[in-house]
Amino acid sequence: MLFSITAPAQTDINVNNKNIIRVGGDVIVLPNQVVENAIAIGGDTTIGEGARVTQTAIAIGGDAILEKGVRVDGDVYAVGGEIIAQPGATIGGTSGTVLEDGRWGMYGSRRRGADGFFFVRYLFGSAFHLLNVAIGAIIGVLILLWRPNFLLTLAAIISQYPLASGLWGLGGMFAVILLVIVLAVSLIGIPLLPLVGLAVAITALVGTLGVALWLGQRSLKAPGRSPVQQFLLGMLILALIGLIPVLGGLVLSVANIFGFGAILAWLLGRVRPQVVA
Repeated sequence: MLFSITAPAQTDINVNNKNIIRVGGDVIVLPNQVVENAIAIGGDTTIGEGARVTQTAIAIGGDAILEKGVRVDGDVYAVGGEIIAQPGATIGGTSGTVLEDGRWGMYGSRRRGADGFFFVRYLFGSAFHLLNVAIGAIIGVLILLWRPNFLLTLAAIISQYPLASGLWGLGGMFAVILLVIVLAVSLIGIPLLPLVGLAVAITALVGTLGVALWLGQRSLKAPGRSPVQQFLLGMLILALIGLIPVLGGLVLSVANIFGFGAILAWLLGRVRPQVVA
């Protein structure tokens, strides 16, 4: 499952000596600087050497990077990225990642930068991708055996209402981003970020399973082929696409958007597809 979007134009929601909140770019806390909150939406949050954050450090769609000697008194979260803490960095509150390794969200500039270990990262990323596909295939087969009409309905929505699926997916994606922004800037909402991420991950995963079934139906039209066979073929196609550097991720992002939109359109009762078992 891969869910990535293009970062919006850079916007500073609130920048002063104590709070740095930026949409569509990286947040950098200078070495030895003291701030209350450092929040990047669509970029990395980098806390410079010896700096201190008295409340929260959050990266949404990027990495939370804590350099040497950094002290964060509160919580550290990375949504769609990693927490990279160098030796001597301390976190006083809780920390965690939601949909790590870019499985949802935007990429910060550091992620796009050159990496001398690209080949090693590619191998590990590919292995993780294939593991995700295998888990998704198992879940999809179980759903087909238990409630076959569910995935068949999602595939029918994508086939019969492609425009609506895409628009609902984009709209839902931006609604999630707005929700995350509201939670991120509210101290009482920060603990809810992992729950929101989990809900989005499950929804996107199930929606992508519907996309896989649709792909299998389009590719395997021979009479007598079962939905399970078609679904597994679709998952194989997605697995192979995901192994293509950069382009594969973009294609899977589109698949996630359409699957996410199909789920939303179905849940809200906006479309009524004709399902052919």
